[in-house]
Amino acid sequence: MAAFVLLLTGLSLLIWIGLLIFRGQFWRCDQQLEAKEIPLPSLPRICAVIPARNEADLLPITLRSLLLQDYPGDFNVFLVDDRSTDGTADFAQGVAYALNKADKFHIISGKSLAPGWSGKLWAVEQGIQIATEFAPDYFLLTDADIEHDSGSLRRLVAKAEQEDLDLVSVMVRLRCESFWEQILIPAFVFFFQKLYPFRWVNNPKNSTAAAAGGSILIRKTALDKIGGIATIRQALIDDCALAKAVKGNKEWRQGRIWLGLSALTESLRPYPDLDTVWQMVARTAYTQLNYSPLLLAGTVVAMTLIYLIPPLATILGAVTLNWAIALLGLSAWFLMSFAYYPTIRFYKCPAWLACCLPAIAFLYTLMTIDSAIRHWQGRGGAWKGRVYPS
Repeated sequence: MAAFVLLLTGLSLLIWIGLLIFRGQFWRCDQQLEAKEIPLPSLPRICAVIPARNEADLLPITLRSLLLQDYPGDFNVFLVDDRSTDGTADFAQGVAYALNKADKFHIISGKSLAPGWSGKLWAVEQGIQIATEFAPDYFLLTDADIEHDSGSLRRLVAKAEQEDLDLVSVMVRLRCESFWEQILIPAFVFFFQKLYPFRWVNNPKNSTAAAAGGSILIRKTALDKIGGIATIRQALIDDCALAKAVKGNKEWRQGRIWLGLSALTESLRPYPDLDTVWQMVARTAYTQLNYSPLLLAGTVVAMTLIYLIPPLATILGAVTLNWAIALLGLSAWFLMSFAYYPTIRFYKCPAWLACCLPAIAFLYTLMTIDSAIRHWQGRGGAWKGRVYPS
């Protein structure tokens, strides 16, 4: 038994060494939009498209931040009111008038959900159809809960133009104020970076593709070449699906994409308790596994081996005075905490939370299992009052 535990613990340690060295340095949090200021080589025309369904509470802040961008070029904002019942359109129009930006702001009343579309993408599609009449060079696809730093659009455009990118996206800083947000939100970002190492995403020679849906700047010609939003119309993880379509399109040329973190642009979506974070993760976790029971089983085994074995081995080794097991477990636990610390620091959370990743990973494993159960019960993909089939 001791030999088996020693083998598992040693394997966990080797995995962490491999992750730190060979997994695109995902843990460093060094791919950031605000890392340096890039001058604007040109002033392309931009149209922002915001799908909004019952977002009246947040729009007075988020829409204001978008309308007050310091971008010196032509910039129009299109909000698609996705059949809201809380006066979303009225609140949005009031914000535009208050800022004297009504001439640059356009409200589109969303149509009934078309068959075969997810609600968000159907709203985005309607916004793009109208915005195309303004002959934009880029579309900015953003969410109604995002508070944009005043220079975020300028930096996105500068990045795209300077480096000839087809898609530029940032994972905005998620809200991290409540107890459960501090416990779970940084880990969500950490796991995302481990799944899609940003350096690999940003390397045109690597097939890894990902984006973050809160802030995506996409070149219109690139969107046209892949067949528009209709190409991904059923995707629940729509941001990564869009990035994959752009980067993986070899018919015209492989698209160049970039993904990084933003320290200034933020999501205001609150996650005040465990249930709200749980709902967010469980909505798409099983989708990420392609609805495969085999991948689900593999994920549970991998999460146990990578995250749970180190602390359990450390405790078991200390209790049984098997110092070899304790040392290997502690070493793996240390490397895990070392890898997680940059994300904890980025989110300005207490440093001791870096040591809590095993317990956090256990919760995320339970969320993933729950996501699969919801899918099997026909409740998967529920969002904003809609349930989408796989």
